[in-house]
Amino acid sequence: MSYPASAADPVNHRLLCVAEDAVQGFHRHPFRTIARRCELSEEEVIGRLRGMLAAGTIRRVRQTLLSTSLAEGALIAWQVPEERLESAYAWLCAHDPFTGHVVLRECSDPAAPGASYRLWTTLKVPTGYGSIAEHNQLLQSRLGATDWVALPVVGMFALGVGHARRAGLKPGDKLPEPPAMQRPSHPQLSEQEWAVLLSLKESLRPEEFTPCPWEARAAALGISCDEYCRTAETLDARQVIGRFATFLDHQRKGNHSRQTGTGAAGLFHWAVPVGMEERAGAECGRHICMTHCYWRSGGAVFGGAQIMGVVHATTREEVLAHKAAIDAHLATCGIPVLHTAVFWSLRAEIRPSEISPQRYREWLQHLR
Repeated sequence: MSYPASAADPVNHRLLCVAEDAVQGFHRHPFRTIARRCELSEEEVIGRLRGMLAAGTIRRVRQTLLSTSLAEGALIAWQVPEERLESAYAWLCAHDPFTGHVVLRECSDPAAPGASYRLWTTLKVPTGYGSIAEHNQLLQSRLGATDWVALPVVGMFALGVGHARRAGLKPGDKLPEPPAMQRPSHPQLSEQEWAVLLSLKESLRPEEFTPCPWEARAAALGISCDEYCRTAETLDARQVIGRFATFLDHQRKGNHSRQTGTGAAGLFHWAVPVGMEERAGAECGRHICMTHCYWRSGGAVFGGAQIMGVVHATTREEVLAHKAAIDAHLATCGIPVLHTAVFWSLRAEIRPSEISPQRYREWLQHLR
């Protein structure tokens, strides 16, 4: 049976509100979990997701990991001469699998601190295989960058894309209570745990859209599906597993962007008094519009900003309305904002960062 492939289809919308970011942790039968929460059959969930993937409405379905706990990571801001921006963007997309998101941005205020940093990336370096600084020093001359700033995570308050369920939000909509801050951890994993973890994170192929999508992956590792799933459940308990997630292609323009509320995206910066970071981050992160919200260190170049997060909406005006509501809420909470800025997303390549130690060793040998 064929199903509509548009994100605007009412049943697809209901499905995406769950499938994008509401299925936390590892599930042996993830499509069954989604089906139960959507009040659909498992067969229909699989059929609709296959159809949306084939049509390009969604770009991938995969098990996400909490990679800040598996590798040294940071948001990187690059200062690159204007004439080198396009080539630097293309080089990172083509040649650095450890750089995940690659985004060209512009600051709403060209005179704001850090406005000249136009190229933004996320980076993961497997623990024990070098540092963020060493990695970026390898890249700097290749990109033609004049400077870079690493903004590692101190704490996380919000991480969950969920464009479909956020599309109808009003400015100021927020959780009943502020979220607890999560700090990165770096557990030691066995060889089998690494193998299962790296297998888990790959996007599902269309033929893997089955009641148990892990069977072929277990067989490829030479273990039973039950052992594979038990290992994944152990990893989940150790808090290195994220969500089973469906990713909309929010780079598509026109009706798709309007239907999914992804026509505009802003990276928000807030600087608050030292000692108020955790409280400020929690009050920002409780606003449901924020797909990401972190306390990051290293923001001196950006006016001392410590709280950073992203909001998507249909238009820039709607993004700014959400920010105004958050700013007003911080004022109501008695949290002074010493500096704030908006960096607009112009173009982005969004993909998961590679975290395999073996792949990193191979990449270093090739690069050098």
